[in-house]
Order: sequence, then structure tokens, then C-alpha cells
Amino acid sequence: MIKGISFLRPTGSAAAYERLSSFFASLGFANGKGWQEEASRGAAFLAPLGNLEFVDGEFPAMAEVLVEVTALDAMHQAAAAWLRALGGEEAVARLGAITETHWKSQLFTVEPEPGFSFSFWTWTDPVKGRPVAVDGDLSAEGMKFAVVVARWNAVITERLLEGALDALLRSGATRGDIQVVRVPGAWEIPAAARTIANQGKVDAIVTLGCLLRGETAHYEAIYNEVSRGIGQSQQETGVPHSFGVLTCETLEQALNRAGIKAGNKGFEAAAAAVEMVNLSRKLKESGPA
Repeated sequence: MIKGISFLRPTGSAAAYERLSSFFASLGFANGKGWQEEASRGAAFLAPLGNLEFVDGEFPAMAEVLVEVTALDAMHQAAAAWLRALGGEEAVARLGAITETHWKSQLFTVEPEPGFSFSFWTWTDPVKGRPVAVDGDLSAEGMKFAVVVARWNAVITERLLEGALDALLRSGATRGDIQVVRVPGAWEIPAAARTIANQGKVDAIVTLGCLLRGETAHYEAIYNEVSRGIGQSQQETGVPHSFGVLTCETLEQALNRAGIKAGNKGFEAAAAAVEMVNLSRKLKESGPA
């Protein structure tokens, strides 16, 4: 079974070995497992993907070793800086300019050590060679939601509820498709959310509450169980649950997160719920890869 591909070349001298090692380290390559023996030593540099390719047809002028990168300009600047530090502008002359290829990419070739040339390249098409991400839309049209909100610390939770309803309505949900369920406090949120999820009548659940740290460990005990319960309900029922339960040190911090300074976390939780419903539907439609 094929495990990997390695490109080995003797450097010819200890000085050349040190310079090449320094060059690839300066570009951010991950260090692999080298070796140190009496007769020789080796420095390995790793990349996430390796290919052995053959070409039939038009072939651009480049080195035999190609390194694909995500930020070609930054890599070019790093190579220039390394060469300039090594030998001034005379050394920088061994760095080629960034050029276009016929295969919709850009590349440059550099010779960090005489006789050792490497070409660095990237696609000009931003999605070429990369998987296209699957993400959720922010359209709630035709979706049904439940908003479970705690009455405790109502001065905060009512603001969160206003933000959540605003986000859902702005996204296309109708008032008739939004069920608001009030519970005494944050502790009761997971039980209510689980009951609603088990009924299978909503596409997502928005959970809203507020916990303020006191002088005892009560805060930690409640928060841990609330977060665990909401997460467990989501995982076991398959219904998306968004987390809008604030955990703050002071009332001022909570107010800031309920629409005063740091946005409204209820709005953000509802928007996340809409996105997750859309994402879940897309993943179910696409099926296994």
C-alpha cells in the first residue's frame, strides 16, 4: 500500500544543507521527522497533500518540485526577504516574478541554493482545487420555530426574546409559525426544549436565558447542566437547538449582550437556528458523499 511520496536530493555541503533548511523553515513548512547519523543527516518538511503527476501537452516553465500555497503573494514576499537577508539584492535575483499560467493559476520559481529550484503556485479561481462549502441560508420561510425563554432575570430575557422574534420575522417566518414557551428559569429550559423536540412539530428551537454569577457555586452547577441538557436534546432528537443562554459576571455585562453594546444574543441565536435548519435540509438532500 502506498503511504507517501518523498523527494530526496543530496545538498553537496553542510552549508547548503543549512541554507535550504532555513529557507523552508522561514516559509512556514511543518518540520517532519529527519535523521542524524554518522554518515548523513536529513531535514524533512511536510505538506498536507502530495502528488505524483505526469503531463501530456503544453507545460509551463517551472521547477520539477511544485508547492501549492494559499497566499502566493505572501510566500513570494517571504522568499524575497529570506534571499535578501542571505545575500542582498544579488541573491533576490534568484527569485522569479509571479506569472500567469494557461491552467488558470499563478506561480513563481525560486532558487534558494544554486542548483535547487522550486516553484510555488496557487489557483486564480478561488474555489478551484478546494471543496465547495455547504452552508445554510438565512431564509425562514415556511419553517416552524419554538422559542424557550426563562422568566428569571426578565429584564434581560425579554430583550433577548425581542431580538429572537425580530430575527425570525426578518428572515421570513410568520408569527403563526413561532411558538413562545416561557419557563421559570434557565434550569427548566432543557426539559421544555426536549419535550417540544420530541413532538416533532418544529424545525428548530431557540433557547434563551440569563445566568449571573453569585457568591456561591450555584452558577457553575446550573450552567453546566443547562448547556449539557440543551446539547443532549439536540443530538438525540436531531432538531437544531440554538444557544442563547447568557452566562455573565454582572448585570451590566448581560445588558450589553441583550442589545445595548454587544449586539443582541437572542437575535444571533435565532439567526443561527434558521441557518441550521437550512443546512440540515441541504445535508439530508445531498446524502452521503
